[in-house]
Amino acid sequence: MFDSVLYRDVFSTPAMRAVFSDEAQLKAYVEAEVALAVAQGETGVIPAEAAASIARRAPSIPLDSAQLKHDTENVGYPIVGLVRQLSEQLGDAGRYLHWGATTQDIMDTAAVLQLRAAVALIEEQLAAVMAELERLARRHRDTPMAGRTHLQQALPITFGHKAAIWLSSLQRCAERLAQAKPRALQAQLGGAAGTLASLAGRGLDVRAAYARALGLAEPDITWHVARDGLVEMVQTLATICGALGKIGYDVMLLMATEIGEVFEPFSSHRGASSTMPQKRNPISSEILLANAKASRDAASLMLDCMVHDLERATGPWHGEWFALPQVCLLTSGSLAQAQFMLSGLIVDPASMKRNLDSTRGLIVAEAVMMGLAPALGRQRAHDEVYAACRDAVESGGALLDALLKRPTIASALPRDRLAALCDPANYLGTAGAMVDRVLARQARQQNRG
Repeated sequence: MFDSVLYRDVFSTPAMRAVFSDEAQLKAYVEAEVALAVAQGETGVIPAEAAASIARRAPSIPLDSAQLKHDTENVGYPIVGLVRQLSEQLGDAGRYLHWGATTQDIMDTAAVLQLRAAVALIEEQLAAVMAELERLARRHRDTPMAGRTHLQQALPITFGHKAAIWLSSLQRCAERLAQAKPRALQAQLGGAAGTLASLAGRGLDVRAAYARALGLAEPDITWHVARDGLVEMVQTLATICGALGKIGYDVMLLMATEIGEVFEPFSSHRGASSTMPQKRNPISSEILLANAKASRDAASLMLDCMVHDLERATGPWHGEWFALPQVCLLTSGSLAQAQFMLSGLIVDPASMKRNLDSTRGLIVAEAVMMGLAPALGRQRAHDEVYAACRDAVESGGALLDALLKRPTIASALPRDRLAALCDPANYLGTAGAMVDRVLARQARQQNRG
């Protein structure tokens, strides 16, 4: 899907595909090799002039991709072929390239460099989606609508409350993302078995300089077979996809013909059917749901790949090569679809009111019960209102009329008080106050950013 000319910009984005392109991966390999040479030159492990030559020349050396492909298929990894090509063109300095390192050092570090670029893109996209949700929550703070449980009308809420719940989930995702970065974005340098024995007692100094050169965190110990940092990041990205999938699922349901309370942005023939001219399908929402499901598989694979054998994995490591790019591509695609959909989301307060009124007051039966409870006691109030609800359902009339026909209720509260209790707009609880708290958190996060 990510390579398909037809689908690649449906399920992901050009910017994220560029991060995980072959060109970007090779560039990251070379960047890691150069940083290693620079670090070893600083610490006296290799001649300073050799390190300077590698840093100056290696990034611009053209690579024979066909030969590199052949070498990768033969060796199983690209680094041996890469180092051979670079060394041949670096002259005498090439003797010091990849000094004391192992293939996984370079590949892990390159993966982290790509992940860092991916996370930076995702943070920008996430901020844009959160801004749209903030706008919707603020604008519709007091727009009443039916809250639904088990797909049935339950109690009144506001659309702002719904949007603020969506936003609160992404706020927590943003916090998780920030917290995961120091643990995931670490340089990798351990040598053949993780002990840095090849660097003659200067391994820790080299690793510190290596991490500084790359702008990555320095680990306390080799993480060749301790993959929890990358796993945590992938789980966090999958959680973002899941949170966006929830938004998409809600929008799909609210777009249903029988509900019709919100709609994805109108664009000529977007979501059109090939045979039914009237159709307007929730395309972005469907992609959000699909990506959420696909990201779950990537997250599951990463968890499975945590179980590495001894000091170097025989196969679990390779599974990460599928999962890590996939979840980044999916997350970027979901955020792009969500930003498009939410920025032009059509909210129909009139339809929301019509649906609220469709039960003729039954949706606020709890409000009436609680209003009667001080006079009748909770259980008797419940029984009386329950009976009135049944009468209203059977007669097809309004709850207020059914209430007034019951002497116990009519004598307990005046008509105007009962009428007020039957108005959904009067039973929104602390929805507005909770929206305000989410908006305040958003303001604090933006100020910290």
